[in-house]
Amino acid sequence: MTIQIKYFASLRDRLGRAEDQLDASGELSVAAVWQRLWPDTPLPRNTLTAVNLEYVGLEQAVRDGDEVAFFPPVTGG
Repeated sequence: MTIQIKYFASLRDRLGRAEDQLDASGELSVAAVWQRLWPDTPLPRNTLTAVNLEYVGLEQAVRDGDEVAFFPPVTGG
């Protein structure tokens, strides 16, 4: 299966790129996607995650063709 991954804001800056593609087999969760791509980099605390433009938890399963997004929480006034 192929999953598209996007990084936003400070995560994009920290990782040095805006997106990745992951080719994997078997069932993966959002957390497992991060772990496969960044095994030596812990997911920053309070990171928001989305699958196909819907907010989800880290345990959400991903499927072939899904888009997974990681971005830090946004504050404003």
